[in-house]
This record gives sequence, structure tokens and C-alpha cells, in this order.
Amino acid sequence: MIIRKFQDSDINQIVSLFYETVHTINAQDYSADQLQAWAPKDEKFAKISAWKVSLSRNITYIAEMNGEIVGFADMTSEGHLDRFYVHKDYQGQGIAFALVNRLEAEAKELGLAEMDTEASITAKPFFERQGYQSIQLQVVERKGVKLVNFKMTKQLSN
Repeated sequence: MIIRKFQDSDINQIVSLFYETVHTINAQDYSADQLQAWAPKDEKFAKISAWKVSLSRNITYIAEMNGEIVGFADMTSEGHLDRFYVHKDYQGQGIAFALVNRLEAEAKELGLAEMDTEASITAKPFFERQGYQSIQLQVVERKGVKLVNFKMTKQLSN
């Protein structure tokens, strides 16, 4: 597995990976209506252009195996872990661990003392294993549909 910086040419694979992962892996914890609100299929093309801009602006890493993108994660320069997804067919292979470690190392290089994220029900146990603590349960609304996630933080040691 290779962990590398995001390139604009990755955007189509990343957006497809996002949709496939949300609609399969997160289906264990969210209803079909919630999944459609989270990752609406009709917004795919709009997401490609919007994400290309934000992923380029953020600190974004790609996990690649045999030329295929198998995961991605991005973080703001303030240490907010924004998007974090591993391909539905590559779960449990250490990809998420490698990505979060790379972003945490980057945060330490920036002199940040803490990272935070908003973890889905599905991702919460992973983040807990990495030392993140749940600060509060949040209910966010997208397209009139309520979704539960968790505000989580991790203190970084230098």
C-alpha cells in the first residue's frame, strides 16, 4: 500500500469510493433515507467539482494498492479531520490506520495539540481505538433527514 498526496486526477475515483462506501458499509447503522441524504446520487457531479477544490485546499492523503485508490482522508490546517473513507472492498486491512497516522503526523508537524472529527456511528469504534474521545452526540439534518454522528477529539503528544 502506498500513502500519497491527493492529485486532481484522483477526484472521480474518490467520489465513487465515497458513494459506494456510504451506501454499503454505513448501511449497517443508517437507514436508506439517511444514506440517500448523506450521499445523494443526484449530487455526484456537483460533489466532484466542490470536492476537487476543498481536497486541494486541505491536507489530503490517498491510500493506493496496485494502482487503485482504496481510501482517502483529509484534514484542515486547524486539525479538523473532515472526510475519511476506506473502499467497501478493503475494510479491515489497516488502510484507515495508515491514513489517520499520516494525518496525525502532519498535524504534529504543524504544531497542533489536538485533532477533531465528526465520526459516523460506523466509524466511532475505529476512532476510539485510535485514542479519540467522544465529546458529544450530534444530530445533523440533511435534506430534512436527521443523522447521528459524534464530535470526537484526540490530544496529540509531541
